Amino acid sequence: MKQNVLIIGLGLIGTSLALVIRKEHPKTVIIGMDIEKSSEDFALKRGLIDKIAASIESEAPKADVILLCSPVEVVKKQLLILSKLRLKEEVIISDVGSTKQEIVAEAEKLKLHSFIGGHPMAGSHKSGVTAGDERLFENAYYILTPNVLTKPEYISSLKELLKGTNAKFVILTTEEHDKITGMLSHLPHIIAAGLVNQSKDFTTRHPRAKQLAAGGFRDMTRIASSDPEMWTDILMSNREKLLELISSWQSEMNQVSKWLKEENRLAVFQFFQEAKETRNQMPIHKEGAIPAFHDLFIDIPDIPGVIAEITGIIGKANLSLINLKILETREDIFGILQLTFKREQDLTKAKEVIEKETNYLCYEK
Repeated sequence: MKQNVLIIGLGLIGTSLALVIRKEHPKTVIIGMDIEKSSEDFALKRGLIDKIAASIESEAPKADVILLCSPVEVVKKQLLILSKLRLKEEVIISDVGSTKQEIVAEAEKLKLHSFIGGHPMAGSHKSGVTAGDERLFENAYYILTPNVLTKPEYISSLKELLKGTNAKFVILTTEEHDKITGMLSHLPHIIAAGLVNQSKDFTTRHPRAKQLAAGGFRDMTRIASSDPEMWTDILMSNREKLLELISSWQSEMNQVSKWLKEENRLAVFQFFQEAKETRNQMPIHKEGAIPAFHDLFIDIPDIPGVIAEITGIIGKANLSLINLKILETREDIFGILQLTFKREQDLTKAKEVIEKETNYLCYEK
């Protein structure tokens, strides 16, 4: 079926959605707009969109589906504009924001009853219009939080439009969504950023700490590299849930401090034991609230050209590599090369081709 889809915001998510819609529904006309003129021009030149929207006011009334791929506060302003326009009676409006209560409440207040809150739990180390990836959402959870008055057929239509994402759609209430993502995504980002900021002052006083932080500490805190503007927006829009979670976290840390002061070895052991058991019960290599990364480790000899050899094999196999680093943990002639992939299937393929073309030992931890 031919539809007019208006995508507002041509960053990573907006362009990736344009790609999957185009692939699954080639007759659909995709109109795009972005705050950056260069992003609009790039999207049009590369065929990500069919037309650049002059304005929301000019294009929204002609759209069958409107996807708001902007920060939460910007989406709320866009909803206000949409509420004042004469839109098609059965237009479907959705967003991709990481928090849902404020946005859905705003849509309800503005009587935009066809609004369906959306949150694709997928991300990338890349951003912007050039980062569009039609495989970005594969096997990820795509959360939908419908308006209380949203017709069920609207939800079905949106799923049909987005079926090319190959994502797993889950329906949640806005409150449940914000509580879950607050615990599993937003709080970890705060803690990671806090650890990195604390280490900055520490490494100033202890310069060798920066060298040592390049190992496990860097891996554990890599989500602190996320976009500061986006995360400021997320925290402010989910502040009530996060204040509760931060308070609970502080209480937990105060309890650990108390055990250490009392030299309560049993309590500390139980703290780690409970965490270990809970962590071990979590699904392995499943996309969740924080996008997963998949690491492949390769024992390589200390000879010139070996890294170029590995990257050449990866490139020839057309695999997307996120990060590469050498782990200096060996005293013999072998080192460990760590390759990081966004998708588990890319890791599996890389392991297969490297083992086929070399004698190097490949393994996952």
